[in-house]
Amino acid sequence: MIDFTPSEEQALVVETVRQFAEKELRPLARKCEEARALPDDALARAHELGLVASALPATFGGGGERSAITAALIAEELAWGDLALALAVLSPALGALPIADFGSDAQQRAQLPRFLGDAFVPGALAVAEPRIGSDPFRPATTARRDGSDYCLDGAKCLVPWLPGGEHVLVTASEGGAAQLFVVPRSAPGLVATPDAVMGVSALPLVDLTLRGVRVPADAKLAAFDVRRLVARGRSALAACGVGVARAAFEVARDYAKEREAFGTKIAQKQAIAFLLANTAIEIDGARLLTWEAAWKLDRGDDALREATLAWNQVKRIALDAADAAVQVLGGHGYIRDYLPELHLRNARGLSALECIAYL
Repeated sequence: MIDFTPSEEQALVVETVRQFAEKELRPLARKCEEARALPDDALARAHELGLVASALPATFGGGGERSAITAALIAEELAWGDLALALAVLSPALGALPIADFGSDAQQRAQLPRFLGDAFVPGALAVAEPRIGSDPFRPATTARRDGSDYCLDGAKCLVPWLPGGEHVLVTASEGGAAQLFVVPRSAPGLVATPDAVMGVSALPLVDLTLRGVRVPADAKLAAFDVRRLVARGRSALAACGVGVARAAFEVARDYAKEREAFGTKIAQKQAIAFLLANTAIEIDGARLLTWEAAWKLDRGDDALREATLAWNQVKRIALDAADAAVQVLGGHGYIRDYLPELHLRNARGLSALECIAYL
């Protein structure tokens, strides 16, 4: 039987992250978006909360408490604060958790401790490619064995590229099968070109070009399972999308309760009331789909179908909720002094993202 009732520990985690998102992320969202820069102090405080470190193996100093459900709860609350800042806060998971999932003991010893130190260290995962029909299961980027090395060639897009990172995990095709490689950011032949995007502007995103990038053979994660990676990535993004949708809905709901037109609150107008009610229903349904995917991941089951369903549903609902908020606020919804236009741009960009969050 599926039971999504949060445990006391999960409820405490959710409340802690909600307060962090409300007090630390939401007030900085607009400033960071305008400046296209991340708040170093807020990232440092997020690191102190151990949101990623708690999921890493205790052998290396982590909390050893990996739970996809808990991670989904955390991701929703952070994205409720702001999507770009949430993805930045969660970026260490992009480098640490795939290595914890698929890396050898030697790879884990070499890579995981850096994410468990005193300072915030971001990760990067390069999956999406700048081509029509980009398919994480069949990357066009290639990996060719050359003596004791691999030679990588190809291109990736929309890769989180926060300052301070040392490596990027890159998917590439070897013999027709997707593989995952640990690539130093400083590797010769690796070129990162900044992207200018419509939403999540505070989050540094880049296009990566790989021209004859050489990495040693032990840079490949031998136990890599692309289905599991994509399922975890899509589940994480779905949870973030639920947070965006909820944030947009709450702004619209609260505004409708205060705004008067023709002597009554607009929340009492049938068209507005029905719009808000339907949005709330859709958000709750999307959240349940996301939790089902996370529940299956925690059981060790193949959750790709559930994660993909949740992700496809959330992309639509987040955009609908943000668009509804703009409509409810009327002219104010189009002004940058209010959040709905930011939510709308962020929600629109969700559909272009792939595996830039991971749980």
